[in-house]
Amino acid sequence: MLIKDMNLSFGIQEIFNNVNINIPDDKKIGIVGVNGSGKTTLFKLILGLQEIDSGSISFFNKPRISWLPQVITDEVPDLDMSVFDFLLEGRPINRIEKEIEDLYIKISTLDNDKEVNKLLNKINKLQTELDYWEPYEAEEILLKLISNMKVEDDLLERSLNTLSGGQKSKIAFLRLLYSKPDLILLDEPTNHLDKDTKEFVIDYLKNYNGGVYIISHDIDFLNKIVDKVLYIDKLHHNIELFDGNYSQFKRVLNEREIRLEKEAMLQDKERKRLQGIIDKYLHGNEKKAKIAKDRQKKLAKLEENAVVVEKKIKTANISLHQGRESTKHTVMIKDVSFKYDKDSKRYILYKINLDIPKGEKFLIVGENGVGKSTLLKLIVGELIPDNGEIVLGDKTDIGYYAQEHEKINLEKNLLDNLDEFDLTENEKRGFLGRFLFVGDDLYKKAKVLSPGERARLALLKLTLMKANLLILDEPTNHLDPETQKIIANNLKTFPGTIIVVSHNEEFVDYLGIERTLVLPDGRIDYYDRNIVVKYHKLNEKKRK
Repeated sequence: MLIKDMNLSFGIQEIFNNVNINIPDDKKIGIVGVNGSGKTTLFKLILGLQEIDSGSISFFNKPRISWLPQVITDEVPDLDMSVFDFLLEGRPINRIEKEIEDLYIKISTLDNDKEVNKLLNKINKLQTELDYWEPYEAEEILLKLISNMKVEDDLLERSLNTLSGGQKSKIAFLRLLYSKPDLILLDEPTNHLDKDTKEFVIDYLKNYNGGVYIISHDIDFLNKIVDKVLYIDKLHHNIELFDGNYSQFKRVLNEREIRLEKEAMLQDKERKRLQGIIDKYLHGNEKKAKIAKDRQKKLAKLEENAVVVEKKIKTANISLHQGRESTKHTVMIKDVSFKYDKDSKRYILYKINLDIPKGEKFLIVGENGVGKSTLLKLIVGELIPDNGEIVLGDKTDIGYYAQEHEKINLEKNLLDNLDEFDLTENEKRGFLGRFLFVGDDLYKKAKVLSPGERARLALLKLTLMKANLLILDEPTNHLDPETQKIIANNLKTFPGTIIVVSHNEEFVDYLGIERTLVLPDGRIDYYDRNIVVKYHKLNEKKRK
């Protein structure tokens, strides 16, 4: 991919300034940069979903491109379609075969040789395209991917709108791989993925016969796949390509920053020296004034070639507090069972028993689709158990962080999203500012926010609840590593109770988890990373 003289701005916000770079189409490339630098925007430019102000983006051989966006539901027009139908549409085999059939029928009605030859040429082109999609092997290829991604048969018949966030992500990924692209674009692909699926995806992408561009905050994922890193520099609105994986890139970048800081210090020292001479001699006698004017020229040249040290990016000021202490038992779950299809005999949760005392940090783990998010929704009262009961303590105040940020009103602006709290407008502005929302951002509708911005808004609302029981469903998804560290530090010292679902092992390790509920079997163990991994594998064996 060749980018020449590319410029792009959104209003007064400059994104890219005269970018010139040649990016290999067939390499495994990690795309990195701070939030708001233009990573997802670059994908939209490649796909033609966004136009540049000037310049050009071109490919030597125009590739077939498939994109996995951060928010899957934004890209699926019909959420009522079945999972299997959605997967089948990954290759346009049925459409092309129907077009060819219609053309043959049309030919049978013609007696004009010129028109017939014209349609035959069109059929030949369609047949060439059809051959690319391997119509005779396609079903076997899809079934093999379904097996490798460990998608169960009953899930294939379900509609997309019944899937959990993790299941949607897995199914969208499966369809993308089945679509046989020359170039894969992945935007935060490990959000929601369980450990085993993630390992399969890593192995698949490492050996994929095509190009892969990845935007990800998952450092381990990038290190295992990419051999080049594309760095989008928010300060200079430019793009630079580095050899090696993410860790090698960070080492080179850190060494560069240290060198620039030293050069900047030396320049600052020289600047002060020259300015001192100018101030001392500029208004003196002719000889001294001549010296001062000479130093002015040197100072002007120094300023012209001054080293610019990248400014440190501001981070969210997150602070979690509970309003009041809960009673000894915050929540008790007694023989709870639940199923979405009331006519089915299959329960997604069956006879779950759990007693969470005040102050405990508790983890729920398991494969995608085994009921982790469902259990959280039962606790907060969004769903009602078919059997059993959930009892909250008299003084239990719940703060719920939903996996897909359902608690955000997408049609309201950011200020109005805080209406549920007793705050003045100035107080709202202050809190939003701590979470990096300022100026015109406050009047944006939440639906135009990026997934990372929605996550920050959801975290802000969580802090304002002052709950003593936090229910957290994948709280690190869409967040940059720095914000993940900040939220982890807050949760570690939070005096209340925490129930968390997360696939982020480093994040979970840091929290000080005491016990773990492993679904679907409902067994409770004391937390240990190795035990969690062990149960992931045991669940896989059971399904096989």
